[in-house]
Amino acid sequence: MIPRSVPRKVSHNEAAAHPPRGSPTHHRIYFLNALATIQVPNSLLRGVQVTQVAADGTTQIATLTLSKDKFTVTLSSEASSAGFFSKSAVMTHRDVDISEMDRIQRGQSTQYFERAKKKADRMGVLLKSELFRGSSHGSSANNSYHTHSPSSVASSATALHPELSFSIIFRGAHTLDLMAATSEARDKICDALDRILLAYQRYKVRVAHEVLLLRYVWLNVNDHGRLGQYMPVQQFGKVLQEINFVMKPRDLQSAYDHFGKVIGLDRSSRRKGLTFEQSATFLHKIKRDSWMVKPVQVIWNDVFGEVMNNGKMRTTVSDKTFLEKFLRGKQGDAKATLVDVRKLFRRLHDMEIAHATPEPIDPSRISKDQFEAFLHAPENDVFDPEKERFNKVDMNQPLSEYWINSSHNTYLIGDQYTSHSSVEMYSEALYRGCRCLELDIWDGGRAADGTPVPVVWHGHTMTTKILFVDIIKTIKVFLNFHPDTFPIILSFENHCSIPYQEYMAEKLVRIFGPSLYIPTEASLYGALPSPSKLRGMVVVKGRRPTGTEADAYDTDDDFSDDGEDLFLAKELEAQNAELHKKHRVAPQLARLTLLHGHKLQSFEESMRTPSYFMHSFSENKVRSYCRSKSVYSWIDYNQTHMSRTYPAGARVDSSNYNPLLAWSVGCQMVALNFQTQDAFLRLNDGRFRENGNCGYVLKPSALMIKDGYSEASSPLKLSVKVLSGSCLPKPKGQRTRDCIDPYVKVVLYDVLKEEKEIATLFQTVVVHQNGFFPIWNEKFNFLVENWAVAILQLTLYNNTKDEFIASASIPVSCLRGGIRSVKLYDEANSRTGAIDFATLLLDVKIGQIVAEI
Repeated sequence: MIPRSVPRKVSHNEAAAHPPRGSPTHHRIYFLNALATIQVPNSLLRGVQVTQVAADGTTQIATLTLSKDKFTVTLSSEASSAGFFSKSAVMTHRDVDISEMDRIQRGQSTQYFERAKKKADRMGVLLKSELFRGSSHGSSANNSYHTHSPSSVASSATALHPELSFSIIFRGAHTLDLMAATSEARDKICDALDRILLAYQRYKVRVAHEVLLLRYVWLNVNDHGRLGQYMPVQQFGKVLQEINFVMKPRDLQSAYDHFGKVIGLDRSSRRKGLTFEQSATFLHKIKRDSWMVKPVQVIWNDVFGEVMNNGKMRTTVSDKTFLEKFLRGKQGDAKATLVDVRKLFRRLHDMEIAHATPEPIDPSRISKDQFEAFLHAPENDVFDPEKERFNKVDMNQPLSEYWINSSHNTYLIGDQYTSHSSVEMYSEALYRGCRCLELDIWDGGRAADGTPVPVVWHGHTMTTKILFVDIIKTIKVFLNFHPDTFPIILSFENHCSIPYQEYMAEKLVRIFGPSLYIPTEASLYGALPSPSKLRGMVVVKGRRPTGTEADAYDTDDDFSDDGEDLFLAKELEAQNAELHKKHRVAPQLARLTLLHGHKLQSFEESMRTPSYFMHSFSENKVRSYCRSKSVYSWIDYNQTHMSRTYPAGARVDSSNYNPLLAWSVGCQMVALNFQTQDAFLRLNDGRFRENGNCGYVLKPSALMIKDGYSEASSPLKLSVKVLSGSCLPKPKGQRTRDCIDPYVKVVLYDVLKEEKEIATLFQTVVVHQNGFFPIWNEKFNFLVENWAVAILQLTLYNNTKDEFIASASIPVSCLRGGIRSVKLYDEANSRTGAIDFATLLLDVKIGQIVAEI
């Protein structure tokens, strides 16, 4: 029996979502009703009619419905089904769980919307089809920014108005692309979903991961209906399959019957099944009973002792013991106080955990279950929360003092020669944290009224083309909803003639308005402006010639200074020389440009140029300069000026290079192919997880000291013991497939003092058919040469075909020692869907780090 606690006054809404601990109904999972009080339009609960855009760009009428518990949106539409004698219409349903949603995005910045607009254009709206075929010859331009009359386009692709359109982005890169009947209806739907998503994020931290995971899979496997229904043992077997745990039917039935008896269910009730709350407790018990080596049990006994001072077995720990023996003794947290611990304990007591044993009612003590919940909680993450948190104090230095999250060929969705270009890639990059976007801009023909239409594509290839103006509009939509974002830098590779440049300048001013940073002549001298000064602004990187220097511009062309394809490099060099001899820079565009690409002669000479002059280098030039005597001059140059680096032209598959070498010499904009989800892009994700993922990370002081870099860092020892995993998902968000056989690759990426990249790799054994709570207990040792830039990467794989499941990259400068959890991310750097509940547990030991000078 659970004693009553002293009641306190709470509001009706608070009581519904979180009743007081110790109430007679405390065994219930109140999180199931956490969203009940969120106000939404009744029409959304009944089902609101929308237009759905399919993957091929076709449209159809559908119904969007929010479930009564507000955890799920369902899109229902008709699909034709061919029978033996005739065709008939059947209803199809697409469910998206609230935990899967990344964001609600207004507008039409997705590939599905782009295909719908192209489909409309092909049906007779002022456009020649050559524009999107990637021809290297001149082509007419899409003027889809003109208003289309309803009669000019077939109904399957018409009336997709941006002010009525929105997308539900889920599991990183998946979308439901919809249009409401009116702008008011669109805003009501989006606002309601935004409120629900915000409430879910707020409430989920009060719930144990196992409970969240069970709720996530419950409706998918429970044939008997919603969360309030019972689950028979056969259905519970499906739950175990979905959460990656294998249990023989006979063993499951035996455990089920025993558990039913323990909680007082007769045979008839056991046949009917378990409630959600009972199933959560049963799942918790299975995990406890199945551990052969119990990491939490071992940690508990090692730190606190198996027996208390009174001779009884230890089942709880006091706040003072927790502070002294665990936080200070084991975790090395010298700053922790008793006030901090008591605040933590209050949160742990407020958590909804499916306890296998009765929980303590003393607020100054926690149980082993609560201790385990803390180990996997965000506040115990191996990534130091102080480093992950945004620090506004660090945003007042010149731009040259930051690493800036940067992308290369942002518009491409695949390889450099034949893939498609998409406006959606700009939205994806911005939401991933990128703040330097690349646009390769070319003359694209003229609209029907003679207006020049610049296009963005990978020139002289078969990649498709998109409109410059559509990209600018997409960035503006992002700015509208994120007005406090730190500066978005547009890196222009400008191949346009003067009339097209004039059009570009006019559109930049008109669309961005006051959000466009226009430097004055006076502002160009002295240090570069700070991210704080440029907050909410768009900055142009391109060419701002100073007269006689006009032809000595820099270029980011992939083949411009690499020798992998000498013939193409010489051809492009000749074409560019001729182009810029004819087409200089339009004054209207030049005056909008802050960062001026300038050809390198020597770093010593470049140091004497104004701070807004900058250089671009391919990865091969980065390696070349890093291994030459000029490397220290380059580091000095990067203290006051900017450098951008980009992948070698030989990377036609859009693969990435290791960004650490360029970071190690202070390069600010190390541009990667964001469309390629590889280990190097994940290093970039980890680097910019620091400082709130705002896209700007202050470079370490070792890179800002004149002639002091070589002596600024000393090696340190790093020990990483991979203990276990919890709630690990299947690859690519899949549900109905075999249980995973997980293993972990642990890699330290570092830069040696000789300016050479190094990757030290270890791998755990494979745990077969258990992703729910795999146990490894394997230790790996590293020597870190350059801790200021080194990054530890842990990647989870499924042994079947070595499939990627999830990963986490943690800069060594952001690592915390002790028993720590690791939040895992999917390929899109997202933690939505089943990945949201997944963690690894590590034991990390770090040798003493030499303080920065």
